[in-house]
Amino acid sequence: MKIHDATPKERRQSRKRIGRGHGSGYGRTAGRGENGAKSRSGWSKKPGFEGGSLPLVRRLPKRGFSNYPFRTAWAEVNLDQLASFAAGSTVDEAALKEAGLIKGNYDKVVVMGRGDLEVALTVKVDRFTRTAAEKIAAAGGSAEVAG
Repeated sequence: MKIHDATPKERRQSRKRIGRGHGSGYGRTAGRGENGAKSRSGWSKKPGFEGGSLPLVRRLPKRGFSNYPFRTAWAEVNLDQLASFAAGSTVDEAALKEAGLIKGNYDKVVVMGRGDLEVALTVKVDRFTRTAAEKIAAAGGSAEVAG
């Protein structure tokens, strides 16, 4: 070992021992101050707490209606993803799930027009964009709206 290889010893700072008497420097109130919620055990700042004033979420008026819980969730599939299917096959929601193109829970399926389709397929889903239907027909396939 040479002198330039020597490194200083890693310094370990000892843990602050709180509430262990006046001599420690952190006795009596244990660094929490005199009074107030923060000085008491079990206190934690809840989300939205604004120091005792009425929180913003309770001050704002609750009006209107949100359709979010009742919305229709659409699974989007593009034409370039359908290229993996063999020519002449029928592509429906079950086939798309089996191929891994639809993951999760969706109410309906829509085929979008991104990419090109080289093989003739019979596609049966809930909706098609105009360009997707045109490209499927141009490839020799058919776009059928599932009932």
